[in-house]
Amino acid sequence: MRFSLSSQFCMLVSLYVCGSLPVLGVEITQGMMLANSCAACHGTDGKSPGAIPSINGKSFEFIVKSMKGFREGTTPSTIMVRHAQGYTNREILLIAEHFSKLP
Repeated sequence: MRFSLSSQFCMLVSLYVCGSLPVLGVEITQGMMLANSCAACHGTDGKSPGAIPSINGKSFEFIVKSMKGFREGTTPSTIMVRHAQGYTNREILLIAEHFSKLP
């Protein structure tokens, strides 16, 4: 595949610019990745914009107890029982750790 001189120049400039961007230094954890699915209902970073409860900053213990209660059917819910059943104990701990550490 051959590129024109102007295409080659644009690619070089793009590589230079992208390579020059500062690194943000944010570590993406497993808990953060798992928590992404919560954003649709509970809001970005667990800060709910509406009637759904916010989970941002809730205690680790509260989140673990709630998630396990939803999963086991001991905590009543309409939707959360279905979500919680998809997580292992380890994944619930990772999600709880993530949200409990948010400001």
